[in-house]
Amino acid sequence: MINLKHSALLLLAVSASACVAESTRTASEIHDQTLTLDTHIDIPLTYMTEINPAELTDLQVDLPKLAEGKLDSGFWIVYTPQGDLTDEGYAQASEIAETRIAAITALTQTHSNNFELAKTAADVRRIVAAGKHAVLVGMENAYPLGESIESIPFWAERGVRYVGLTHFGHNQFGDSSNPNSQRDQGPKWNGLSPLGQDLVRALNDNGIMVDVSHTGKATMMQAADLSRTPIIASHSGVKAVADTERNLDDEQLLKIKAVNGVAQMVALGAYVKLPTAEQKAARDALDKEFGDRSSWDQAKRNLYVLRRAEITAMAPEANVSDFVDHIDHAVKVAGIDHVGIASDFDGGGGVEGWRDASETENVTAELVRRGYSEGDIAKIWGENLLRVMEAVEADAN
Repeated sequence: MINLKHSALLLLAVSASACVAESTRTASEIHDQTLTLDTHIDIPLTYMTEINPAELTDLQVDLPKLAEGKLDSGFWIVYTPQGDLTDEGYAQASEIAETRIAAITALTQTHSNNFELAKTAADVRRIVAAGKHAVLVGMENAYPLGESIESIPFWAERGVRYVGLTHFGHNQFGDSSNPNSQRDQGPKWNGLSPLGQDLVRALNDNGIMVDVSHTGKATMMQAADLSRTPIIASHSGVKAVADTERNLDDEQLLKIKAVNGVAQMVALGAYVKLPTAEQKAARDALDKEFGDRSSWDQAKRNLYVLRRAEITAMAPEANVSDFVDHIDHAVKVAGIDHVGIASDFDGGGGVEGWRDASETENVTAELVRRGYSEGDIAKIWGENLLRVMEAVEADAN
């Protein structure tokens, strides 16, 4: 009995010592030891041709900023703006997608000492442990796939590990959370189209995560029910904090929890903190002035981002604390195992305190300040997403 008591006291002492060690560890130390994964990093069409991301650039994400902020890994995005559902539209979209996937491939081949393509969760852990940045690939908007899903295995082979079903405007696969004012008169499919249902199945078959950010609620709920594997929302906020069409309501958060998925909270100011009436009017006028996004070249896109920034500056902008409010609510509703982080850098993302990759540690510091444990911070920063990846990989295999 004395021996048992002694053993119990010893275990309590060890446990207490571990708790003290964790409680005295600084946010910087916690950040150093946490695998950080950002699920949405956009790239311009001039990436790896006119812009060298291995050097310090005007981008929010480049090698020096990644190193300074200790951002280990991320999804580099093959983004295509929504255009007409025609052969010409699909061809243009395919060309844009090819440009971006070629740039991401070039990044990992040209700068292989610092960047490596990751196709599995195990790859991510191995690459980060080796001191390099793990580059995953996400496709934002399935539009460039055209009227067929036959190319899904081809995109999987090239590294795509999630596909966002829609973007701004309905497409051939489903309804968007933000219909195009010029092309869309109400819902087109009332959720997923028949082709969209086939797409979800094909993504499951090929080990690609189904991404429901930018989809309408009906599309999202149907995709969650249809998918054999957990779904993700790669870059969304929560309506309870900022009630915009792009954000998720509590029913959607609970659905993501029910299918063991993950909702990645996005640090894009307009979705983190609601604009004032004056800002909203200015943004509406700007959107009307610039017209259909599918017709923009890179110069017009850059100008639009600049003009949006001027409108954002009209009132106090969203900050890291506002951003973590979204994480708090998502955790409260869906649970700690179903929430993650996305910046949307170089695609409109960034808040005060996390303006670019160099300031990534500030997010961890705010999580620590709010009382999240090291284990919970690790889940939010990447482990939850990697768990979903592993489940999707296992199903496909």
